[in-house]
Amino acid sequence: MKKLFLFLYFTFYIFNTSFSQSCHLRISLLTCAPGEELYSTFGHTALRVTDSIAGTDYVFNYGTFEFGSDFYIQFIRGKLLYYLSVENFNDFVAQYQWESRSIQEQVLQLDCQEKQELYTALQTNSRPENRYYRYDFLFDNCTTRARDIVARNTIPAVIFRNILPKDVPTFRDMIHSYLDRGGQYWSKLGIDILLGAKLDHRVTNQQAMFLPDYLLQGFDRAALGDSASIGKLPLTSKPQTILSMPSPLNKGSLFKPAIVFTLLLVLVSALTFIKANWATAALQVFDFLFFFILGLTGILLLFMWFGTDHVVCQNNFNLLWALPTHVVIAFFVHLKKEWVSKYYKVVFWITILLAAAWGFLPQEMNNALLPLVALILLRSWRLSGKNVKKAF
Repeated sequence: MKKLFLFLYFTFYIFNTSFSQSCHLRISLLTCAPGEELYSTFGHTALRVTDSIAGTDYVFNYGTFEFGSDFYIQFIRGKLLYYLSVENFNDFVAQYQWESRSIQEQVLQLDCQEKQELYTALQTNSRPENRYYRYDFLFDNCTTRARDIVARNTIPAVIFRNILPKDVPTFRDMIHSYLDRGGQYWSKLGIDILLGAKLDHRVTNQQAMFLPDYLLQGFDRAALGDSASIGKLPLTSKPQTILSMPSPLNKGSLFKPAIVFTLLLVLVSALTFIKANWATAALQVFDFLFFFILGLTGILLLFMWFGTDHVVCQNNFNLLWALPTHVVIAFFVHLKKEWVSKYYKVVFWITILLAAAWGFLPQEMNNALLPLVALILLRSWRLSGKNVKKAF
């Protein structure tokens, strides 16, 4: 009887010790609201690990980068390295409180072994030799990294329910919704110019989770197990707000691209039909600057397509209005030569075709560019005719 008692005692002791050592972890997904700066417009995701025995409360953040002297060069070339950093939870919250950005938390409902494996994976991933990765905004960012490391360290597997609406959005649609909400209209224009037709692919359920809010929805509807287990073994608890702050977002400036470009179109149109020497001189300066800038834009688009690792910069139909050849021809724009006239006649008809196909291209074009397209039509029409010889 005594031996049986001792056996039961030690069995209970071993079980209890094992349980206390592996279940002292609490792991959660943190979803941070968008901020007013462009880099924070889409929100942020991180993982929080609380260890009740060690008395630690850490945030594992895949959205960290080093701002060095070659930062912008690496960013433009698509070679910028991000890394997984580890910081104290209170410091993390203080930063978002200062930026007036709310934080929501979803506690992962994993068993003891899965929590330990996930924590070990995060610690391993945060080592200097492992923590760096090549950042890709759509396919490999701080949000997708958090999703993937959780999915890789759960048994049974994570099953994600559909979070997409019936009318499945494209990557561009999803990005636009955040830029419009944040009043980032000029940034929206820049993104639409730089990023090509691949941004107009419709997202899959998994791909939609490249944005923090969508990952929150994905985890909220996810379950552990096969499809029959959905709804029975939820992956996380319901989202809880742990930091509530007023949104810093605003509607942006009244000087939106469409308004600015329309005013420019009206002004240049008026100058075009004013028969005065000062108007002619002003148009000469404008035509040089206008077509030179268009040409530089085209060269930038070609570089982003062929000279960088940004896959989404390929197949860019904005090259139909930003012809790289303009950067050279701009120096001869008012030269009284037949070949200059023929060049602008070709530009005129290319622009006519572009305007006619505007809504049917495989790439969604930013409508704020339409006044610029009209301006190209107007000036190329004038420069392609007899008025070239009159120095128009």
